[in-house]
Amino acid sequence: MQKRTSALPDQHGQEARLYRVVADRIQELIRSENIAPGERLPSERDLATRLSVSRASLREALIALELGGVIEVRGGSGVYVSERPAPADLPEVGPGPFEVLSARRLIESEVAAIAARVATDSAIDAILQAVIEMEQSHANYSSNEQADRNFHLAIARATGNSALVGSLSYLWDQRGRLWHKLKEHFQTEELRQETLKDHRRILEAIAAHDPAAARKAMRAHLERVTRTFSRG
Repeated sequence: MQKRTSALPDQHGQEARLYRVVADRIQELIRSENIAPGERLPSERDLATRLSVSRASLREALIALELGGVIEVRGGSGVYVSERPAPADLPEVGPGPFEVLSARRLIESEVAAIAARVATDSAIDAILQAVIEMEQSHANYSSNEQADRNFHLAIARATGNSALVGSLSYLWDQRGRLWHKLKEHFQTEELRQETLKDHRRILEAIAAHDPAAARKAMRAHLERVTRTFSRG
């Protein structure tokens, strides 16, 4: 059994985020193996095996290194050491995307189930409107992102619990630079189309006041996103 990398305390005694620990190890590998600027790193599969980390943790680390100017991710070609000077420290970009997705799977699945039990007609109409907006803005990234957020927050509002709305709003606010760069590289048209179908299924379950179906549909949706962003 492989030993998995775990988060360690940083110099301030706080737990370092796992992707930053993995990013440090990748930089050490670059130095120890004298991988020169412009040269290709081992494949993601090989790196994950050598570092004993999951593909998700590795991918977050690679995206953080790309944002920091240490590496370049070239679609269809691989990962290369950047030919530009790299800064001394990686930028602080908040929780990793897979951390956020894990939290969302846990929380939003139950939020959808609660919404299915208590949603009023007007709350369901608000969810429907967000679905329509997302379908209409399919080709516009920023508008589509906003409609996606509106959809998930409309479900939280349908519960009538402002604490749940605040929790989901916080999680969506964590979709920062790391998330958007990951999405830029690995979002597919297939995922975009499936997301629209997922949202319709979630809406239908809530409108039917079927908590079990709503919970299942939301979990399936977020698991699909996680698989797409972590598979190689």
